[in-house]
Amino acid sequence: MKDYPDKMTPKEVMLFRNDVMNIVSQIPRGKVTTYGTIAALAGWPSHARMVGRTLRYTPGAEQLPCHRVVNKEGRTAPGWMQHRPLLESEGVTFKSNGHVDMQRHFWVPED
Repeated sequence: MKDYPDKMTPKEVMLFRNDVMNIVSQIPRGKVTTYGTIAALAGWPSHARMVGRTLRYTPGAEQLPCHRVVNKEGRTAPGWMQHRPLLESEGVTFKSNGHVDMQRHFWVPED
């Protein structure tokens, strides 16, 4: 296994998880953000995949608007059939290629 120079300590994992959950809880209806944006906001820009794992495996994450998180191209999660309908129910529009219209719906928190 490759040893990454930016490997997290257990304490950093806990802080990252809390940051991810906090950021996702702020995404407004009708907006989306990306796994990579959340990772960068949490201080770990190379950990986009860990954002996805955090949302999938953290108890209580199902209470958050996780459906408002997509990949950088605006693609929904493969295998999650409710992802697109949940976004559409909030007014999120999709381009002809099936990706979220990121120019219209992309969200980054104001700080």
